[in-house]
Amino acid sequence: MTQRFETTAPTRDALDDMANRTFAGKVVRKDLVRKVKVGANVPVFVLEFLLGKYCASSEEMAIQMGLRVVNDILANNYIRDDESQKAQSKVKENGRHSFIDKVKVRLVDSDYWAEGAKFGHRFIHVPSEYVRAYDRLLTGGIWAQVDLKYEFDEETRGKNPFRIEKLNPIQIAAFDLEEYRVARREFNTDEWIDLLLRSMGYEPGPMDRRLKLHLLVRLIPLAERNYNLVELGPRGTGKSYVVQEFSPYSSLLTGPTTVANLFGHMGGRQKGMVQIWDVVAFDEVADLEKMPKEVVTTMKTFCESGTFQRGPEAASGDASIAMFGNTNQPVDVMVRTGHLFEPMPAVIRDDMAFIDRMHFYLPGWEVPKMRTDMFTDHYGFVVDYLAEALRDLRKHNFTETAERYFSYGSHLNARDRKAVNKTVSGLMKILHPHGEASREDVAELLDLALEGRRRVKEQLKKMGSFEYHQVAFSRIDRETGEEHVVGVPEQAARQVVSPDPLAPGGLYASGVAADGAVGLYRVEVSTAAGSGRLRLAGGVAGAMKESVTRAFSHLAATKGEMGVAKEASALDFHLEVVDLTGNRADAEIGVAFYVACLSALRRAPVAAGTLILGDLSVQGNIKPVRSLAEPLQVAMDNGCRRALIPLENKRSYLEVSGEAAEQVDPIFYGDPRTAALKALGVP
Repeated sequence: MTQRFETTAPTRDALDDMANRTFAGKVVRKDLVRKVKVGANVPVFVLEFLLGKYCASSEEMAIQMGLRVVNDILANNYIRDDESQKAQSKVKENGRHSFIDKVKVRLVDSDYWAEGAKFGHRFIHVPSEYVRAYDRLLTGGIWAQVDLKYEFDEETRGKNPFRIEKLNPIQIAAFDLEEYRVARREFNTDEWIDLLLRSMGYEPGPMDRRLKLHLLVRLIPLAERNYNLVELGPRGTGKSYVVQEFSPYSSLLTGPTTVANLFGHMGGRQKGMVQIWDVVAFDEVADLEKMPKEVVTTMKTFCESGTFQRGPEAASGDASIAMFGNTNQPVDVMVRTGHLFEPMPAVIRDDMAFIDRMHFYLPGWEVPKMRTDMFTDHYGFVVDYLAEALRDLRKHNFTETAERYFSYGSHLNARDRKAVNKTVSGLMKILHPHGEASREDVAELLDLALEGRRRVKEQLKKMGSFEYHQVAFSRIDRETGEEHVVGVPEQAARQVVSPDPLAPGGLYASGVAADGAVGLYRVEVSTAAGSGRLRLAGGVAGAMKESVTRAFSHLAATKGEMGVAKEASALDFHLEVVDLTGNRADAEIGVAFYVACLSALRRAPVAAGTLILGDLSVQGNIKPVRSLAEPLQVAMDNGCRRALIPLENKRSYLEVSGEAAEQVDPIFYGDPRTAALKALGVP
């Protein structure tokens, strides 16, 4: 029985009228899409292809008639998952029939065979000209209107009787970019943003500007070649919607893949996905834990330059890479206890050079969960038309736009500038495809691009690789010379160092491990009646344990000089070290432990916001930290305001960033006793 849709026309507004007037036949009412989609699990671009073809009208009567046609087509030509045998029978009994299906093609020996995902047959004869015309048939498949014919062959006894007579991909026949650009001029920027959001299915009315731009950033991989986007956030925010439903030129992977699948076979027999699709996206990145390391290594090269090596010849592709994943903790907890790439699998998370290839980190926690009231009932582009516009714009380059008006601050290296310029280019194509944007418009896009790239660098810094410590991203107006530093909102919650003094025996320490990782710790020493023994909590091991043991031996030897001989002999010391950054750096913290013990014995707190650096030998000789710039950067980022520094590190103080030098007061010491007295504020 044919299902009927009863619709009530929503109240049209000025933007609806402008869209229908300027883009006649290329817009559709989005509430119709939702109504039809309830009864048909078809990608949105397939539904809108049909709705745009039969319901492209502002007259309610014409829309009702078009809906009946669309419904009939879906009822008679779209195959439900449990109706594959019924569909095959229909072709056999009638001799031929037309279907809407996702068609894949594979090469078996010397023959091409098509497979209908819904039709349920893996050996359908397909003319070679379709394979040559549509490469995507070989990698992932395409949705199409397919005319199938039944031919019984006595030689094969009818084993493979189905044959494709005609195949039409579901996409618009032609696209005129100049017409699109001219029409864009009819809208101001705010109107155009709202029309794009309605085209994506959202109602922009209740949204603030920042949320609108974040949702539009999801379109950048469709508009910009070789763009690398990562979005991590709560479930249910529609992270992968654009890739999965919005464009026939994107492919969404939901699990691990292989080098051959992504980059093609070694002998060149088959192209890889990055050569076929405009966007290759990975959904639920946490599930990629078992993906071969070779895939990440090859992707690292591809994400940098768009090229890769398969066999003796270098190859290239234009695909953008998008990665989506779910966070399991509130962002403030993630910032305070670890880093924002924690949801990534180890195979990706541990390769910081790969993460550094990401051009933009979209903060998914700022996007609300999709609710019914967030969806629009107004007109928006037929998504296939917008997908074609974005695809056509991939050929064009807007990367020089930002630097017409602004230069970049010293903290942006070449890779940072490339990432920022590509983000601005993508946003220009989405918001200003005609290339006309004011200085204020460009500044807004540039600030967003700087923030998204800085978010990547902030996390790399927190993960302990301090070649990334320069994160004070800024833009400089070429006319006025004014410099504007762009921050990341979640970093406001990053400070883990309390502005108030800790209890006696507690203090903050930092150090640089042998592998270059920088640790930030809260050292807690407590005492109990005993005989002067040291008891270590779990987690104090390796080089840290050795440094603590040396410091404790020196304390035992000097307790008389420090005036704590009686207390130190009658008490046991319990040590716990809390890793505040979560990067498990095995750093030496001997001086900090020595000071913490004296603080506990004297019941005197260390001055608030103080960080202690350095180690010592059994005889009390000070050992400087391996590098000074990185731990002081960590100190500043996490709320420290003064740092006790070994005197031998004074010569490397010039390497410290100006920002850190300004915000963290250095206090140099030459021996453990001096360090303790200065930390405890003893004159």
